[in-house]
Amino acid sequence: MPESESRDIGSTLPGHYGGAATGTVIGAATIAAAWNLQGDPARSSVVADAERLFGASLPLDPNTARHTQGLLVLWMGPRSWLLIDRGAARPPASLADFEARRDDLNARGSALFDVSASRVAFTVRGERAPSVLAANCPLDVDARVFLPGRCAQSLFGRVTALYYRHQQAPAVTVMVSRSLAVDVWHGLCLAAASDGYDVALPAAFDAV
Repeated sequence: MPESESRDIGSTLPGHYGGAATGTVIGAATIAAAWNLQGDPARSSVVADAERLFGASLPLDPNTARHTQGLLVLWMGPRSWLLIDRGAARPPASLADFEARRDDLNARGSALFDVSASRVAFTVRGERAPSVLAANCPLDVDARVFLPGRCAQSLFGRVTALYYRHQQAPAVTVMVSRSLAVDVWHGLCLAAASDGYDVALPAAFDAV
C-alpha cells in the first residue's frame, strides 16, 4: 500500500490515525474456535452435559458470561450459549473432537454447531472506548451500566453485533458477521478519528 494511503482513516495497518490523542486502541481479535451450544435447561441435560464435555458452567442469567478451562461462555438466549477459545497458546482440549461432542449432545436432546468462521471480532480499548462505541451502538456501554464480564446483543449501525465487556475495563470486543466486518471496522475508525486512535496488530482474542 502506498505511503499516502497507509494513514487513511479505516486502514488496518498498525499506527496512529486521526487527531493527536492516543487514548483509544482498536485491533482485530482472532477467534481460533467458537461453538454454539443449544439446549433447553428445563427439558434436557444440557447444563450437566456442558460440565461433562467442556468443563464449562453455563451462565443462565441473561447477558452474563463465565470463564472456565480456557473458554469464554456467553449467554446468547435462554437455550443458547457461545463457547469461545479465550486465546491461549493452543486451543483448549474442550474445543476438540467437534463431531464426537456434537453426536453426544444430539443423542441427549441438545445441539452443537461450529461457528468459528461466522464472526469477526474487534477490540476497542482505552478511556474513550465507550464514546467510540456509542457513536454507532444504542446500548449504554458505560462501564457503570454495561458491567465488566457481561455480554449483550445489539446493533452497530445497522449491523447485528455481539458485545462483550472485558473484566479489565475499559475494553469491549465487538463481534459481527464476517461479511459485514469491513463496514464495522470503518465505523469504529471514523468514530475514533476526531480525537485520534491507534490501530494494533491482530491478536488472539483474550476475554480478560
